[in-house]
Formats: sequence, structure tokens, C-alpha cells
Amino acid sequence: MGSVVLPHLVTGWHVDQAIMSEEERLVIIRFGRDWDPDCMRQDEVLYRIADRVKNFAVIYVCDLDQVPDFKQMYELYDPVTLMFFFRNKHMMCDFGTGNNNKLNWVLDDKQELIDIIETIYRGAKKGRGLVIIQPDIVTRVYGRHDRYTDYTHYLEGREIGLAKNGRYGWLRGLGILSERTVTSEMTMGGTFGTDR
Repeated sequence: MGSVVLPHLVTGWHVDQAIMSEEERLVIIRFGRDWDPDCMRQDEVLYRIADRVKNFAVIYVCDLDQVPDFKQMYELYDPVTLMFFFRNKHMMCDFGTGNNNKLNWVLDDKQELIDIIETIYRGAKKGRGLVIIQPDIVTRVYGRHDRYTDYTHYLEGREIGLAKNGRYGWLRGLGILSERTVTSEMTMGGTFGTDR
């Protein structure tokens, strides 16, 4: 049902126009094949959240059998791939999987997908080219605790130490550390990251 209702991009020109025409909202394109069961599942979730994210995101689907133009350019070899664009710019998203270009698995949980879209949108509005997604989302999706989560906790603990010395501006600029984290940790004694 979802694939039928979501707007289809039927040529490469339509894909380019969808990416270039949106100035204030995040453009989400699901690349895949409409007949694929994984695409059908993902399209159903996208259809169900489309109304909830319409103020900050627009969702399109693109069948790779009809529009093969982007297969090689975006390395679209997976059954289902979500890509994010903002103001004619491809948004890089670090999910901790090693591939920062796209989300290439089926995400069945509507709220998790909304959280990811909102996080990418907020990062895009701040001018960030790479948005780091919370590791717990990826851990829940894959059902495992990986090295990425451990490394993130190490970095956060190190950044709090730098924040106490007043040298955290460049970390916030990279999107790794937020002002709220710094101020809350500094007022609470700054023990963040030492118990892990």
C-alpha cells in the first residue's frame, strides 16, 4: 500500500528536481524495487510517518528498474536504501556501520525512523554535512553492542575533560558534543565517561 501512495520519481530528471527544489525540508528518497518485499515493508513505514514528518521532510520513492541512473553513482546495491538530501546537498549520516552515505536496512519501527529523520534535519539546519546518529538506535536495530558504542563513550568522556579546560568549541563544531552536555556535566562534577 505504501509504495502506491508515496510520490514516485520516474526519471533521473525527476530525482534531480526533487533534490534541488526543496529549500526548507529534508528530502528522503527510498531507492529500491517496488516489488521487493523489503521495499514494501519500508514503504509501508514511510507511508505511515509521512504525515508526521511533513513539516520538515518530504519522502519519495524511486524504482531502480525504471531509473538505473543512480545505481553506480550512489552505489545502490542493497534491496532498500534511504538517502537524505538538504538544499541540494547529500547528507552524510554516521550510523556506526561504516557506510556514511545511506541507511541500507529496513527500519520497521516508526518512532525510530522519525527520530533519525529529525536528527538529520536538525544537523542539516545547523549546516553540518555529517550527522552522527545516536549509537543506541543502531544497537537496537542490529541487536548487538559493537565497538562503535564503546568508542563513542570514550570520546564523550575525553571531550568532557577538554570542556572543563575551555577547549571544546571545535568539538561542538564537529557535531560530536553539544552545549547542553558540556554545561550539565560541568555542573554535576564532570564524572561523565569515567565509569564506563
